[in-house]
Amino acid sequence: MEPLNCMVRLSAGRCEVWNGEQMHTPDQGALAALLGLRPEQVEITQLYAGGSFGRRANPQADYVLEAASIARAALSQGHAGPIKMVWTREDDMHGGYYRPAFLHRVRAVLDEQGALRAWEHRVVGQSIMSGTPFASFSIKDGVDSSSVEGCAEPYEIANLRIELHSTDDVAVPVQWWRSVGHTHTAFATESMMDEIAVAAGKDPYAFRRGMLSSKPRHLAVLEMAARKSGWETALTPGGAGERRGRGISLHESFNSVVAEVAEVTVTAQGELHVDRVTCVVDCGLAINPDVIAAQMQGGIVYGLTAALHSQITFIDGQVQQSNFDRYAPLRLNEMPVIEVHIMPSAGNPTGVGEPGTAPIAAALTNAIFAATGKRIRSLPVGDQLRV
Repeated sequence: MEPLNCMVRLSAGRCEVWNGEQMHTPDQGALAALLGLRPEQVEITQLYAGGSFGRRANPQADYVLEAASIARAALSQGHAGPIKMVWTREDDMHGGYYRPAFLHRVRAVLDEQGALRAWEHRVVGQSIMSGTPFASFSIKDGVDSSSVEGCAEPYEIANLRIELHSTDDVAVPVQWWRSVGHTHTAFATESMMDEIAVAAGKDPYAFRRGMLSSKPRHLAVLEMAARKSGWETALTPGGAGERRGRGISLHESFNSVVAEVAEVTVTAQGELHVDRVTCVVDCGLAINPDVIAAQMQGGIVYGLTAALHSQITFIDGQVQQSNFDRYAPLRLNEMPVIEVHIMPSAGNPTGVGEPGTAPIAAALTNAIFAATGKRIRSLPVGDQLRV
């Protein structure tokens, strides 16, 4: 939760940086170019960062160059000591790079037996790779792979069409956000998959299960999530006027497969509480199970915060949020019970820092539908359930 910060010390032919780094080599090169040094004259000392999630991997090295510029100006005035720059929370909110906005439109075709036969998926949003050094290998034929990663996956769909329309008309600076493109493609795909299951008159878990015959890894994760969450048993009834529901979601990102089942309670007044999240992850050989569980828990909380509350809004180009009073994180009283189950595996270890975030928004909104019959198709949920 720390705001951006950096410490720089300049001396003759030398730049020393102490920073929570995510992009060492580009930052080193950017600092060298700014200061007229060779890259080997820039030394970066890696520190632990109190949360970064991609923000410290900025292709423009924005805040690092700002700190170095301040240090250079101070040195010109005779101050030879290190300069530490700490953004205020308001600086962070107003001067940052933001998660790109995306709009998805999905159409599907079911046959007479309720089987999914065709899927058309149109995606519109800002490219996070355009204009960066990564564009040359991440954008092919005008398609930013990070914008569509995870669309319609991992299901067996005979007739599939995915379109991407990247817009340059939005001037909001954007950057990756925890789970990158999967953060929005998982929500669109798993929300639509739930809607299709209901249209086919089938249980959402059973419907997904029927399209994974060639994906044993995904199938095993989905089945364990259903089993550990008690999917096929009735939820304990809530209090007077309360409605309860479960929602399921499955997604692969960073070569790891995660299924999550959310349980929610909605009061008669439309107040929502997430009671429990059951998470199953297959990330290959579990080197450190405690770290895996912690990353799943943190990723789920991160995703729930965004799905429930977080939004950045603009008026005349000015960000309206300035601190956590208007950009609310998940509070302790909102915290669900989170159970993490790690799939036994001898496979190569795969990612755990981001895959827990991607499935949670759809699991949440699918649970809301199960409880209330209301579909949530835009995020954050906010006050959409209040009467």
